Amino acid sequence: MSALVQSYVIGMLVAGFGVTSFYFLELPLPWLLGPIAACLIAALLRVPLVQFNRLNDSMRTILGVAVGATLTPAALAQVPAMWPTLVMVPVTVAVIGALGVPYFRRICAYDFPTAYYAAMPGGLQDMIAFGEEAGAKVRTLSLIHATRILVIVVMLPFLLKGVWQADLSNPPGAPVTTIPTHELLLMIVCAVGGWRVAKALGMFGASILGPLILTGIVTLAGGLNSRPPAEALWAAQFFIGLSIGARYAGISVVEVRRDLLAGLGFCVTLIVLTLAIVEIIYVADLATGMDALLAFAPGGQAELTVLALIVGADVAYVVSHHIVRLFVVILGAPLIANLLGHRS
Repeated sequence: MSALVQSYVIGMLVAGFGVTSFYFLELPLPWLLGPIAACLIAALLRVPLVQFNRLNDSMRTILGVAVGATLTPAALAQVPAMWPTLVMVPVTVAVIGALGVPYFRRICAYDFPTAYYAAMPGGLQDMIAFGEEAGAKVRTLSLIHATRILVIVVMLPFLLKGVWQADLSNPPGAPVTTIPTHELLLMIVCAVGGWRVAKALGMFGASILGPLILTGIVTLAGGLNSRPPAEALWAAQFFIGLSIGARYAGISVVEVRRDLLAGLGFCVTLIVLTLAIVEIIYVADLATGMDALLAFAPGGQAELTVLALIVGADVAYVVSHHIVRLFVVILGAPLIANLLGHRS
């Protein structure tokens, strides 16, 4: 058995142990948080883990289909009413950058490209790609953003349960045996076809947005009446959780002291800012507190989509805000970075 295959097998076993442990201890979201916790501990103990990048992207297509299947005419009719909070997204991104860049520059002593792209609340792969092109330290960016996603994803379930009494034990979908075969086949076509077309067009977040758009079109046309089965969504949670934990593989003591602690410090700022925004939205009666929290929490789009599906939040509302956030960061971050970089 090659070393790579062995690492894959070890990762699967570790993640499976995490799921089993969370079920035994009756902890929330065992299929997502179990693999995260187990793989994080294993990575810190120097267990050889590797990324399941291709498989992870494949699992994200399931989430795209799940969201697209909720885009009924009634759901889309609510989109225009979202504009008061949608316009808050660019402002939030700007505030995060204004707080994050000085933090990483002055307190953590990072160079400008690393500090800038560490502060941007965009997709992990996108920020690493932009940062590498700008001369940032790729390993540092990877650890900072992995920590951001990890902390947000782990914190939110407990907050949702403690404040809004959200039921985290809900199955994310119906059993596969209850969904018509033709709809299952159509979901597969939407997942693979949407992903491939979006990737060919160079769309950001192609593995989620491509299937989301294609499934939404099919749903509006009356072709789908179901979401992906629970088994598929559990598999998506499993591999996304494994991927988050495995990003810490090979982390050194120096990186723990420098990058991991820097990321944790920044997460405190992000959490306080997010809660302040949620309070404003709730007091202004623009959305429910739970929907606002899931929409403005600067975590990964895939992970927050999973939470929205499980707790029964307004998925269209949550996903719309994250798409705007990623759109603003991916288009605006390089332009602002060039401007600030020249001035710096």
